[in-house]
Amino acid sequence: MMENENSFAISVLDTIENETRETHFARICSEQMRPLLEAFGMSDWDGFATSWERLGVDRYMADGGRYRRRRYASFALTQDAIIRKRHQPHYQSRDYNALNGGIERWFEPVERGIGAHPVMHAVLSVTRRLATDLTPEKERPDIWHAEVHQFRIEARENGAGHPTPEGLHRDGVDWVLVVMVRRENVASGDTTIHDLRGKEVGSFMLSAPLDAAFVDDNQVFHGVTSIQPVDPSRPAFRDVLVVTLRHQ
Repeated sequence: MMENENSFAISVLDTIENETRETHFARICSEQMRPLLEAFGMSDWDGFATSWERLGVDRYMADGGRYRRRRYASFALTQDAIIRKRHQPHYQSRDYNALNGGIERWFEPVERGIGAHPVMHAVLSVTRRLATDLTPEKERPDIWHAEVHQFRIEARENGAGHPTPEGLHRDGVDWVLVVMVRRENVASGDTTIHDLRGKEVGSFMLSAPLDAAFVDDNQVFHGVTSIQPVDPSRPAFRDVLVVTLRHQ
């Protein structure tokens, strides 16, 4: 990594961390995110992004929907290493996901090459850096447990796509990073942030590739509004990468 040698990257990290301390979330535009990830080793964004064409259908949707495609992986993150864990199910309690929680969900794994891709490692490194900096020193774990989700939400003329079908929620983790990969022919899909009393404290759209949002999951609820096709005769979808971190 080159973060110690890149003053712009350090400035972006400081901005994200200061915003997160003040409001418990930060919106990061692509003009900031791209050079930040490049400072942490990102390359071949296009090769990484095309892997969203190879996601499997999420068959665990309790609402019966078939509008979500995804892959999943988990990692152990330390200061010096990114270690992919053996494939495991994704689990959330119903306290955090009333729609789909309470069961082990076995999703198709993130492809081996994508899990080891320079973009993935840069994203994981940035997320770990932010989480570590923002966690009080006495509470910092030696190892962060990271979960990675590749999502594609599809919208059709006769059915909206729901990026967060469980509604406004917390994920039951410590930190969440959402990175926009691609929006194609869709309207809406606004990210909303609410405090623990339910008051809206932020609303914005991740639109350009590498637009991102960083969230303190212990302090705010978050959700994304449904998407609809602009031109119903063409494919319409929203692709994002979601990374969550919690204490090991």
